[in-house]
Amino acid sequence: MANVYEQYFKKGGRRIAVLLDPDKLTAESTPIIAEKIEKSPADFIMVGGSLVSSSVEKTVAAIKTATQKPVVLFPGSGTQLCDNADALLLLSLVSGRNPEYLIGEHVKSSYNIRRSGIEIISTAYVLIDGGSVTSVQYVSNTMPIPASKVDLAVATALAGEQIGMKNIYLEAGSGAKRPVPHDTIRAVASVCESPIMVGGGLKSMSDITKAFYAGADIAVVGTAFEKNPDFFVQ
Repeated sequence: MANVYEQYFKKGGRRIAVLLDPDKLTAESTPIIAEKIEKSPADFIMVGGSLVSSSVEKTVAAIKTATQKPVVLFPGSGTQLCDNADALLLLSLVSGRNPEYLIGEHVKSSYNIRRSGIEIISTAYVLIDGGSVTSVQYVSNTMPIPASKVDLAVATALAGEQIGMKNIYLEAGSGAKRPVPHDTIRAVASVCESPIMVGGGLKSMSDITKAFYAGADIAVVGTAFEKNPDFFVQ
């Protein structure tokens, strides 16, 4: 797959990604789920999570038997890396102050990533309070930015861009009670030149459309699709 970033990560692109957790899939269900995504409006598939015990490599391989859409790694740690995906979201949790998730995991994985030759999409990962304690918050031992602190979210995203990140991910967390506020998306989009991903708490196509109107370039659906693989048939 040639240059995923150039094809799918664009300002105003309005792309949809489906996030799949390998631990919530089986060898039998993975191709079936991937085939549903192949027939859906989703543009690419993300694989990973905060805590994954299943083989990411096997999950990616199974997905690729049923779809031509790009597969992008969304690793919660260096143990979730493989070289058969099309690209890697190299996440740095810039909203937190835990050095392990700012740079520590990256140092441990740097040589393996280089050897894999996988396309790297450096991503400033900004956790926004979605009304519940999420897996990423618990595992990373970091606090999300309060939903009401729009200025802090903007400054954090802008700082990530200024230190060289070429992608911004505003994340309310898996299964969030509420998505990233539209005011926050709009404010970040107004100052950042990088594409903006938004995930967590998007429960319907209407939610996705509203996120796009607020300024999101990529909307990520995870839990809602897990609960209903016919999510896009509404």
